[in-house]
Amino acid sequence: MASPHPAAGLPRAAHERLARASAALLAAVALTACGQQTAPGHVASVTEFSENGVVVRMSVADWKASAGTLVTTFTPDEPGFHLYSTTLPAQGVDGVGRPTEVRPAGSITVAGGMTVDKPVTTIDVPGVLSVVPVYPDGPVTVTLPIRATAPGEAKVLVTYASCSSTEGCTIPVLGRAVTLRTDEDVLSFDAPG
Repeated sequence: MASPHPAAGLPRAAHERLARASAALLAAVALTACGQQTAPGHVASVTEFSENGVVVRMSVADWKASAGTLVTTFTPDEPGFHLYSTTLPAQGVDGVGRPTEVRPAGSITVAGGMTVDKPVTTIDVPGVLSVVPVYPDGPVTVTLPIRATAPGEAKVLVTYASCSSTEGCTIPVLGRAVTLRTDEDVLSFDAPG
């Protein structure tokens, strides 16, 4: 018959070593858990939505003293799709494409230059005389320093479109509003709607 407790058949010295190891493990877990607490002012709020073939994930890093960095990642649902450049004209090139845009509105404003983690490249589109500026296929992250001008509700307006040279383009998303709330120490997104 098997022992009801796995350590029941061990000699006394082995029991003591097992007890010491268990106590050390519990102490390490307790210390690690204490170190996981986040200080106010460093809360990382995140929201995500999916529309017209692209998942958009937005977060704010290092929010402190009413300022931080808005980080927005656009990930096409399907391989082979790309997003249009932030430098694309508002109406596209010959009507093709829409620029990737993240624009604060309301009680938050831009506090520095936008950066994008991918280089701009160009593609030829049938029926369009000029080349069209795009990012390479796959996810693209746009980073934008922001600051709150007053506590309360604010919005980030998101515009984008994705396209594949073989599958065609998705319907553009124009000015999709993401609502958030700010104060000096905390920024939080409302639930996506």
